[in-house]
Amino acid sequence: MEELLQASFAGANLLASGLLIFVLLYWGSVLLGVLDLQSFDLNLEAEVDIDAAADVAWLNAALAFLNLGKVPLMFFLTFFALPYWVLSVGLNHTLGSASNLLGYLLIIPLALVSLFVSKFLTWPFVKLFAAMEKEGESTQQLIGQTCTILLPANNTQIGQASVKTKGSPVLLNVRTSQDAVVQKGQTAVVIDYLPETNLYLIEPYHSL
Repeated sequence: MEELLQASFAGANLLASGLLIFVLLYWGSVLLGVLDLQSFDLNLEAEVDIDAAADVAWLNAALAFLNLGKVPLMFFLTFFALPYWVLSVGLNHTLGSASNLLGYLLIIPLALVSLFVSKFLTWPFVKLFAAMEKEGESTQQLIGQTCTILLPANNTQIGQASVKTKGSPVLLNVRTSQDAVVQKGQTAVVIDYLPETNLYLIEPYHSL
């Protein structure tokens, strides 16, 4: 253990070890509720000046190739930091180059290799995050829609409502946001979504 710590904080491994420590501190903060998964996230579709668009297009393409923007930045960084640290410490230990010029020359090549490793490791999660984003968009689309009450609800009792769509009706678990009570067959409006409970807040249509 002592040998591993010494190797981790040798000059050529400092960058990889520092990055891994940063990632571990981040996930610790997430577990404590200080930060969330979207912290430090990238927005590859951010608006830029027309003249600057061409200049950053190649960068966006490169980031997208590595799955950045398709998975949260810190999620990607985690899958980059761990193999980078393993490669850096392992190779420098094998070559005995943790504190000499060869070790420093390997910093960038190992980082580039780790980028491709992280692309491979994050690839299975691209579809997962895409599905989660699509679900979030669908949720937002339901807000403001009218619904038909199937099971009565109030602000403490959870009911059920149906929203008409172009396809099959969408069934929602609902409760009212105030003291209002909605009965079966009434019409209400979806005004908000509570992701922590997977409930939709509704208000009777006539009260708006």
